[in-house]
Amino acid sequence: MAEEQGKTGKGINTGKLATNMQKRLSRAQEKVLQKLGKADETRDTAFEEGVANFNKQMAEGTKLQKDLRAYLAAVKTMHDASKRLQDCLADMYEPEWFGKEEVDAIAEETDILWSDYHDKIMDNSMIAMDTYLAQFPDIKARIAKRDRKMTDYDSARHHFGSLQKGKKQDQAKIAKAEEELGRAQKVFEEINVDLQDELPQLWNSRVGFYVNTFQSMAGYQQRFHKDMGKLNQDLNDVMTKLDEQRLAKKAGKDWKPGPKKSEAAPANHSVTPDAAAKTDASVAAAAGAAPTAVTNGSSEELPAGVIYKVKAMHDYAATDGDELEMKAGEVVLVLAWENPDEQDDGWLMGVKESHWLENKDLLAKGVFPENFTQKL
Repeated sequence: MAEEQGKTGKGINTGKLATNMQKRLSRAQEKVLQKLGKADETRDTAFEEGVANFNKQMAEGTKLQKDLRAYLAAVKTMHDASKRLQDCLADMYEPEWFGKEEVDAIAEETDILWSDYHDKIMDNSMIAMDTYLAQFPDIKARIAKRDRKMTDYDSARHHFGSLQKGKKQDQAKIAKAEEELGRAQKVFEEINVDLQDELPQLWNSRVGFYVNTFQSMAGYQQRFHKDMGKLNQDLNDVMTKLDEQRLAKKAGKDWKPGPKKSEAAPANHSVTPDAAAKTDASVAAAAGAAPTAVTNGSSEELPAGVIYKVKAMHDYAATDGDELEMKAGEVVLVLAWENPDEQDDGWLMGVKESHWLENKDLLAKGVFPENFTQKL
């Protein structure tokens, strides 16, 4: 029984092999006849254009996938380089230096920011790219299958035609050839109709895919650089304080970071009779001298270099590293430009009054649009 089943299986395999060999031979003969011009070929200009678009779309998608992977690898490389640099700074930053805890925190947050940026590209853009390209191999295989079935159809069509034109009409052979022609035509038309529908849809889908991919990438980059810019500003502020600490020690002075505004001692506005008399005498002595600059109703002199003060009427979000971010209601000390040629029309240079009150320095200066403020 087993031997009979084995013989049957071998017979089936041998039959399939013979059929496949016959199909390949018939296709090869048909292609030769078509190239020699002895047999016409079924042509579909619209479908051929669709195949050309498919090949172009697949090539562009493959290149985009390759470049996106290269970009992702570069992000990983930059992450590693950034982490080594931050670790180096944290290791050599001595405990007694100003801002040691802040430096360690900035290093940790920078590492998290890079990891999050890499993961978003991988989990969203890269996976979407792979999913998009995964549909091409199947369609490519079906296009190749359609070409083979079209050749089978042409071969069956020519064979049937030659039998009909023959001098000796063998009706049995003609009937069999007609049956094979009908079968070949049906198989060809089924796969042809499916591809006629799918290829234009796939071609049109590329625009939406490109839009989603690059919009997502732009959003990730925008958020990443915004958050990274804030961390860099924080690190720059710590370095500025550290340098102030160094200069103070070099001069032999005790140094403390400027008090926060909330910790500043309240001004004593009460006036004793003796103090009033002294004040009157001081005013009389100062008559004819240059007027003293005042700050928002206080008698505190403005620091050197400050021209006047303005008040922010609207929020302004800085878009560059040299710009000053403002909230509506904040007071800004306007500074003179070191190089007037660098001043752009409609822009001022200044330092927030809150920074001056806290730190007593003008280092955190930046440019801002004049039309967002009102002169005080």
